[in-house]
Amino acid sequence: DIFSDEEWSYEMKWDGYRALAVVQDKKTRLLSRNGHDLAEDFPELQELGSLLDERAILDGEIVALDSSGRPDFSLLQQRVSHQRKKRTKLASAIRIQYMVFDVLQLSYAENGLVDLTAVPYGQRRQRLEGLELDGRYVQVPPAHTGTLEEAIATSSELGLEGIVAKKRSSAYELGGRSGSWIKIKHQRHQEVVVIGWRAGQGSRTRTLASLLLAVPGEDGLEYAGRVGTGFSDAQLASIRERLGKIERQTPPAKNVPAAHQRDAHWVDPEYVAQVRYSELTGERLLRHPVWRGWRDDKQPDQVRWEAEDLAEGPDSK
Repeated sequence: DIFSDEEWSYEMKWDGYRALAVVQDKKTRLLSRNGHDLAEDFPELQELGSLLDERAILDGEIVALDSSGRPDFSLLQQRVSHQRKKRTKLASAIRIQYMVFDVLQLSYAENGLVDLTAVPYGQRRQRLEGLELDGRYVQVPPAHTGTLEEAIATSSELGLEGIVAKKRSSAYELGGRSGSWIKIKHQRHQEVVVIGWRAGQGSRTRTLASLLLAVPGEDGLEYAGRVGTGFSDAQLASIRERLGKIERQTPPAKNVPAAHQRDAHWVDPEYVAQVRYSELTGERLLRHPVWRGWRDDKQPDQVRWEAEDLAEGPDSK
């Protein structure tokens, strides 16, 4: 067992958009992992500026909460769509929270802005909790102080995605993967690059039957299978419209089975999505994938194969 409860802390894993919050002069920038500023999508998170008297850079997850207070990734996507189309009432009806779990930089009167990334996680956590970020839209979720088994059980009871185990002595590592932060999920999820679609029949004649998926490997995109479930009618229409603008003649991935190429419409590998699945087949295809939504906060070159209990650095969602 790699976990010693004296050396590790356990945090709940939130199902949303990872974002760095840069707070200065009472204003907040929210930077996604691909460098996009999400502040206009979530104007209520300007609350951070009123909660902090000092300059700071924080790390956290933007989530949308359902009626029971649980994170819902599809709701988050609806919220962003409404906000960008200026559907203000529909956007504001979806409850947003910024779950803050780390502090990277913080200003002190005597020293100015201080870089805390080399400070052990346990001490960074204490400084974060000392900021008392308890707002309407911003909070610091408690770290779990019990055992690994208790943390996993709590996450399951709350209906969350899993937990993140963090070594208390670890520094904050910018980019890359690390054995100091380890995700443990209840279900398998995989980010994928959409490379095509297949025509639908019946009620889906005007939209699509399934999407063709790939994951970057050592020698380019590796075909990963197709997903045809988990879509609403509105999502099918929106996806078909989006992909219609980037069609191409040839598949951008290798080794697509002939049966999966039949009636396929190929697209440039520009968009990242996320699916849930049961397991990988012997051919490294996703078995029983279910659509969860677009990952517009990520670029195709940031996608990689995930595995159970895979060690992931602070750059990971």
